[in-house]
Amino acid sequence: MSSPRFDVISIFPEYLAPLKLSLVGKAQENQLIDVGVTDLRDFAEGLHKSVDDTPYGGGAGMVMSPEPWGQAIDSVVSSSAADHHELIILTPAGKKFDQKMAYELSTSKHLIFACGRYEGIDYRVTEHYQAQENVTVREISIGDYVLNGGEVAALVVLEAVIRLIPGVIGNPASLDEESHSLKDENDLTLVEYPSYTKPAQWRGLEVPPVLLSGNHGEIAKWRAAQSEIRTRKLSE
Repeated sequence: MSSPRFDVISIFPEYLAPLKLSLVGKAQENQLIDVGVTDLRDFAEGLHKSVDDTPYGGGAGMVMSPEPWGQAIDSVVSSSAADHHELIILTPAGKKFDQKMAYELSTSKHLIFACGRYEGIDYRVTEHYQAQENVTVREISIGDYVLNGGEVAALVVLEAVIRLIPGVIGNPASLDEESHSLKDENDLTLVEYPSYTKPAQWRGLEVPPVLLSGNHGEIAKWRAAQSEIRTRKLSE
């Protein structure tokens, strides 16, 4: 059975160097995942390998041209053994990324990340691949703000997704007690309780006594209560 494949298309492939580090890098070394980075300019024509042009209808900025994107995506799709592909277009106009979506994407066999720049990618790229039976298109945003390009957003989504793949995290039980994975009795999503380690006293501050008690039932109650308190504070 082949490992999940993650492809990133960008005009700045060097921006994706962090994918070789830490747990994501180790997951590649252990063949748990396969990661590829494609330079969009390899599919551009002309002396200057231009990948953008002025927007129809006028306005500031430049729009990324559809043809280099179409060729790059087609190349990545054709080189994959997967029979279905998910094309992730990073855009501030997309659906807000969250932990639920991360779990959904972690089950995919092939994710392709399109890192737009300038005023974005010609929308016909989205429309074209939405019409393909073997491709699912998702427009994703990582928050209500604007970045210079999709590379940072791709790194965020990739790390959140890859760490959920079996074998990537050393102790999979730790995933059950993280922020946005915890639920209360009403199935409300909670953030994680605060954590402490040695020493028991630091700069006049003490670890909550319940955590030193050895009473696992009381510790569980304390942690649940702290998660609810933290979650409520975020909504204030």
